[in-house]
Amino acid sequence: MEKDGFIENVVKWAQSHGFKEIRANIEGYETPKSYERTQDNQVFTPDVTGVNMFNKHYLEVSMKTDKLMKDISKWKLLSELASMKGGKLYLMAPRGHVRYTRDIVSQHNIPAEVVKIS
Repeated sequence: MEKDGFIENVVKWAQSHGFKEIRANIEGYETPKSYERTQDNQVFTPDVTGVNMFNKHYLEVSMKTDKLMKDISKWKLLSELASMKGGKLYLMAPRGHVRYTRDIVSQHNIPAEVVKIS
């Protein structure tokens, strides 16, 4: 399954929950700012960003993957950035990926809200 198909759903969810200035890593939207980790030059681009109540939030599509460590690194970085800006990291999990996402979040102490999307 491709992540891109779900990014559109995340954008719709964000709009319906009052998010403004939405940027998304798909065609037709302004791309969110990327962040580079200096120790290994790895670049992370959020799936979706938005502003709600004057705070910046990050919304990531979460799916079972064989690149788990990369996802965990990205989520930790984004949750840190979000908390510095008074925002939150939302992990948007499609059906069948919710429990997996919750397990990862609790195992790795990632401050994030897991939201089920379709």
